[in-house]
Amino acid sequence: MTQPRLTAQFKRWEGNSDLPLPAYATAGAAGFDFRAAVPEGETVTIEPTARALIPTGFAVALPAGYEMQIRPRSGLAAKNGVSIVNAPGTVDCDYRGEILVCLINLGAEAFHVRRGDRIAQGIIAAAPQWSLVEVEELDDTVRGANGHGSTGV
Repeated sequence: MTQPRLTAQFKRWEGNSDLPLPAYATAGAAGFDFRAAVPEGETVTIEPTARALIPTGFAVALPAGYEMQIRPRSGLAAKNGVSIVNAPGTVDCDYRGEILVCLINLGAEAFHVRRGDRIAQGIIAAAPQWSLVEVEELDDTVRGANGHGSTGV
């Protein structure tokens, strides 16, 4: 049984008619790929430990109550040490500007970004707004206030 699909509307940013729409690489992919909208013929070089804000060439309109998470691509991380600084980045449902990806080079060599390179993946997820209330006490749990490393890992 197939699930009904929701729609995310993507608007092409001016000057990017050659870039493909973000797309799922396989039928079972959870995330869809974003490509770099670096100007044609130019290269953005990210030196080790440096970061760069890379445009994608698209803006998005999401239904109310949803967000788009911008996540690193596992291949870039494994092969080059390239990730996303604020992973996952969040695109709110009311944002209409160009989607930018803040890449960081955690590898040992310079990394070069060219137009059309797959640089990140997007996942659209439910993000309902909650009622935030202050209380005097929280309910007790077995874990309680035991934090980082308290579960033995």
